Amino acid sequence: MTEISEKQLQANRENAKSGGIKTQQGKAVSRYNAVKHGLLSQEVLLDGEPEQTLLEMGKRMRSELKPVTEIERILVDRIIANTWRLKRALRVEKEIFIDGMESSSIYGKKEKNVGGAFLSDIKYDSYGKFIRYETSIERGLYKALHELQRLQAARSGDKVPAPIAIDVDVSRESQQWVRLA
Repeated sequence: MTEISEKQLQANRENAKSGGIKTQQGKAVSRYNAVKHGLLSQEVLLDGEPEQTLLEMGKRMRSELKPVTEIERILVDRIIANTWRLKRALRVEKEIFIDGMESSSIYGKKEKNVGGAFLSDIKYDSYGKFIRYETSIERGLYKALHELQRLQAARSGDKVPAPIAIDVDVSRESQQWVRLA
């Protein structure tokens, strides 16, 4: 860690007293400060992504899934958001490999992409972490879809079983080993 001068330290303290960003424009820009690769972002649409494409996809999915109640609309919005994030994950995966190829090439990197941002954000076992993020997004998508299907079936009068939760114990004490002869 580098040492800072007393003058810089005093300037930092004075700046901290001002209370941060004041303008709407500054706040709009700073809201993306922590966004690295966007896979876990609370924002569905990131800068540079085509808003019209997201809106069209959302319109098609709402038409197909036909939400009626407010909770169904919330679930459909979650399905749309997670589908969009999965599309982003495919782009990140592609760019991870492109970034890896470009950084090992004699030509060098041309421009930063979300795959490169992912690699620089997560140094160790980046692809394993990427797969876990992608799996988490996919799990959220299917969870919302299954709950939507359950609610719509109940609304239409079908008998719907309660959701099933399975508790799995993988501790050594619970395992029984079978010896094969």
